[in-house]
Amino acid sequence: MSEESKIITEEELTRYTRQLSLIGRDGQDKLKKAKILIAGAGGLGSPIATYLALAGVGRIVIADNDTVGLSNLNRQTLHWTSDVGRKKTTSAEEKIRSMNPYVEVETISCKIEEDNVTGIVGNADLIVDALDNFPARYFLNRVAVKRHIPFFHGAVRGFHGQVMTVIPHQTACLRCVFPQTPPAEIFPVIGVTPGVIGSIQATEVIKYLTGKGELLTNRLLLWDGLSGKMDFLQIKRNPSCPDCSQEK
Repeated sequence: MSEESKIITEEELTRYTRQLSLIGRDGQDKLKKAKILIAGAGGLGSPIATYLALAGVGRIVIADNDTVGLSNLNRQTLHWTSDVGRKKTTSAEEKIRSMNPYVEVETISCKIEEDNVTGIVGNADLIVDALDNFPARYFLNRVAVKRHIPFFHGAVRGFHGQVMTVIPHQTACLRCVFPQTPPAEIFPVIGVTPGVIGSIQATEVIKYLTGKGELLTNRLLLWDGLSGKMDFLQIKRNPSCPDCSQEK
């Protein structure tokens, strides 16, 4: 992003009027200057990208390798019936640009693997996990720890979901909490669950960038949509964690 593109215009200030009283001009500047990698353009990626774009995050990078399928449409709000068969990155970029023309959007259409994850992360300031598989999450977690990049995890299943925020070398990382890969499955999900969890993840990103509130660090938020209850598990770093115990 060029220096000129980081300058907030008068029209943008009007667009963000209702949040400027909460985060201030300095907070809005920090959002504008940030580059966020969102790994996944599906159920979680849709609300995350939507709300970060609407909040004025300056540059959003979306990585996804899938195409839009009809069965995605109960929860993946960036994609519509007319998008079936298109790349999710193409569909997502189109919607985000129409939401906020002041946001720069970059897309990466490939599967996240161990040998390409560093290039996908690039020079992102933050990494947001909007994936549906743990192997790719572990790749991102490892890069986040190695390069000191804050990592925002979220996951859903059915009416349930979870969120945690990782600040490398200060808090527990993803592997500390989930040392083993859960069995692969095509899991059920109701559309509102990723809406709730993705919105919380976006909130965490905004809080981190603007220095507001208390982050979900060393805490795993557990959402139960069936009971309408939210619980927290206190977590801590694993001194033997293969991802973060040896990193300085």
